[in-house]
Amino acid sequence: MPEHSTEAAGRRAPFGARLRAAMDTRGPLCVGIDPHPGLLAAWGLNDDAAGLERFSLTVLEAVGEQAAALKPQVALYERHGSAGIAVLERLLAACAETGVLSIADAKRGDIGSTMAAYADAWLRDGSPLAADSVTLSPYLGYESLRPALDLAAAMGRGVFVLGLTSNPEGSTVQHVGADRSVAARIVDAAAAENAAAGTLGSTGLVVGATVGSALSDLGIDLAAANAPILAPGLGAQGATGEDLRKTFGAAYANVLATSSRDILKAGPERQALREAASRTLDGLPQP
Repeated sequence: MPEHSTEAAGRRAPFGARLRAAMDTRGPLCVGIDPHPGLLAAWGLNDDAAGLERFSLTVLEAVGEQAAALKPQVALYERHGSAGIAVLERLLAACAETGVLSIADAKRGDIGSTMAAYADAWLRDGSPLAADSVTLSPYLGYESLRPALDLAAAMGRGVFVLGLTSNPEGSTVQHVGADRSVAARIVDAAAAENAAAGTLGSTGLVVGATVGSALSDLGIDLAAANAPILAPGLGAQGATGEDLRKTFGAAYANVLATSSRDILKAGPERQALREAASRTLDGLPQP
């Protein structure tokens, strides 16, 4: 495994602090970069690496200054093979060069040396895929993520651990537990990671914007976790800003509201994308 560079990491503020500053300055919006074939076609682009790159960099150029973070969906780059991964590398590098926080939506999760390799790919300084943060799946056991958790902390980067998702199948795993649900235990573990952090920890949670009453039903206190909360589901999936405030309650100030299709469908004109992002931001209540 390559040596981990600590010089740049030593100069880099923790991810949670950088995200808090971005949310306070720009507002709590994360724009997903989801180059679905249908969106590429709607933009007049081919479903190939060239179309992928034009789409991705247009979104960055259009809304990079409005969003607290951008979240490329890794699977939609992987489907183009090595050429798609190369586009993702260029997008992540461009985000870093322009000071836009990136969340690689890769949902990685494994054990031992394989998990360490995933961590090295997405979180190590010098890796061509290095992002400011990456999404992780804890369903081989939360501690299986330890290589990524530790490397993220060492590098000043962050992670978002799948906690409580709003897909119908999620409840068959996440809601299970005689005394404490799986989702609640994941939130507890993230809270322990963030216990020594300042205003916002760097171990985030993915909690769907449309989970409704599940948080209260399962006795989950997100505010106590001191975690950034990546909340997909705003806009096209049906959640509104008021829904977010109602669902997340005392933790609403830590919510990074995520919208993809509702903004992306306004493209390919950059000004139209900016206006769509502005409308989304305007629809988010103040904490």
